[in-house]
Amino acid sequence: MREELLAQINSPEDLKKLDVRSLEQLAKEIRDCIVATVEKTGGHLGANLGVVELTLALHSVLSTPRDKIIWDVGHQCYAHKLITGRRDRFHTLRQWGGLSGFPVPRESEHDHFGVGHSSTSISAAAGMVIARDLKGQDFKVVAVIGDGALTGGMAFEGLNHIGSLGRDIIVVLNDNEMSITSNVGALSDYLGRIRSHSFLYQAREGLAAFLRRIPLVGQPLAKIAHRLKITLKQMLPGQFFEELGFAYLGPFDGHNIGELQRAIRAGLARRGPVLIHVYTQKGRGHALAEESPHRYHGVSPSNGAPPSTAPSFSDVFGESLVRLAEDNGNIVAITAAMRDGTGLGPFAKAFPERFFDVGIAEQHALTLAAGMAKEGLRPVVAIYSTFLQRGYDQIIHDLALQKLPVVICVDRAGVVGDDGATHQGVFDISFLRAVPGLTILAPRTASELQAMLEWALQQEGPVAIRYPRGEAAALEPCPRFPTAHSIPPVEVKQGRDGVMFAVGPMVEVALAAAELLEPEISFAVVNMRALKPLDSSFVKQVVEGKKCVVTLEDHVLAGGFGSSILEVLQGMGGSAAQCRVVRLGYPDAFIPHGPIERLHEEYGLTAPQVAEVLRQGLSGHNLQVLVGRDV
Repeated sequence: MREELLAQINSPEDLKKLDVRSLEQLAKEIRDCIVATVEKTGGHLGANLGVVELTLALHSVLSTPRDKIIWDVGHQCYAHKLITGRRDRFHTLRQWGGLSGFPVPRESEHDHFGVGHSSTSISAAAGMVIARDLKGQDFKVVAVIGDGALTGGMAFEGLNHIGSLGRDIIVVLNDNEMSITSNVGALSDYLGRIRSHSFLYQAREGLAAFLRRIPLVGQPLAKIAHRLKITLKQMLPGQFFEELGFAYLGPFDGHNIGELQRAIRAGLARRGPVLIHVYTQKGRGHALAEESPHRYHGVSPSNGAPPSTAPSFSDVFGESLVRLAEDNGNIVAITAAMRDGTGLGPFAKAFPERFFDVGIAEQHALTLAAGMAKEGLRPVVAIYSTFLQRGYDQIIHDLALQKLPVVICVDRAGVVGDDGATHQGVFDISFLRAVPGLTILAPRTASELQAMLEWALQQEGPVAIRYPRGEAAALEPCPRFPTAHSIPPVEVKQGRDGVMFAVGPMVEVALAAAELLEPEISFAVVNMRALKPLDSSFVKQVVEGKKCVVTLEDHVLAGGFGSSILEVLQGMGGSAAQCRVVRLGYPDAFIPHGPIERLHEEYGLTAPQVAEVLRQGLSGHNLQVLVGRDV
């Protein structure tokens, strides 16, 4: 792999020494480096390959870090990292202790805003612009947002506000017709029409000059001229953005560095808000990624092991929902731009008229489900735990307060690994547990997820089912749960000395830890299954006579599952008052990126580490306090 030019780039200032032809060669070297690295480390491939020329054009025209580039979502920042002093560490991408896969301000002065979720760039950039102007400074601010992220409501809020203020800002709309899968909605259709009629831009300036020359004298002529102006303006591309207060430039070829540089300079020369529309190809330069951009949005590292054929929890959910929907025509499925990631691809294929991808709009997805439920449908909304945070008000106000029967399938609950702090699903138990009337379930196995989904679709109020990323354990079949009763806990292992209450996949860790201590020390293990409402009578019964109680969860300890057990035990007297209680989980901190197994080890959540806690807890010795443990 040749990196003759890339090896000479230590900062964006080095780009200013290169002509367009050299920058094009550099783009090829950057693509080679990204592909070679991501094949080893895993990461976001398609989006990063699509913005190489745009990244070089921005940095070669702007003076960063004084000028600020705000990347939306941030999964297209690899080229940016390579040319901003992180080339020598790029091989550590998404590895424990290495570079993040997203912009992180503490990592570089060139990363001006931390990001991992979509649709935030325009609002953040607007805030920086206002601060700049209030302080009398004169740096440039550019927000780079994709057409997928532009479907998020927050992006429109930012456009609406900054467009009305008339301040100097550039928004680069990176239009690749994709987010993770193909974009949906009226905005996507609108941008498609602009792309297909891009020749109109070439005549835009001449047409605008012609409009300015039309006289407005005499009543009849003035009316005709006014109507003509309106008609002709509606023919211009980007009129939607013009009406919001932005000067629209484009669309431009996002892989033509010279053309991009000219467009950026033209935008900088204008006053007020400017939107530069560029179209790029996701996966550019990688044949497989170009052909199947949705498959190569994110790729796993190649470690030589054959890919697993075991179904994931997402697969089990999707297949189960299809079977249930075959017998119930009222079941509908909703997702926020994550059809395949949440396992809803089979449902979309089987029931296209009952499947709704709303784009990156979690708030709308939940309230849409509320409206459907109000009219007798049975909506199932599948959203990653980290993205469900964005719809919290809708869960409280639109679902729970009105007791509407919506099933929320919380995918990627718990730590997810290499995507890091912005994506770890370790807060959902805490924020969902506070919502009155919301049932929270956590399956241990594939069959439990199937039975819980069927049960949830028969309830009269909202139900959230949280499950992790990765393979679903295929243990003994789980019988159907009676509709009229709550889902009971199950004691999967009996024990005389203590008891462990565990959540979802952590049941396996609890069992392995308990087995390491047998027969000298005997701990019971309980698979709680229903986290809310908690079966307090069962908890009290199992705890009676035990010397130590341990809770184990793939979640932060603050307000999590362990806290609910403490709340139950607080009201107990007798031997329970003398019982030692240990909560194991993640600390009150943001969890960094790294392999899930390494994260569990780092925070004391592997079977041998848990076994040692059980031993110390039962012996009455002072427990060794590790990060992630609450004693």
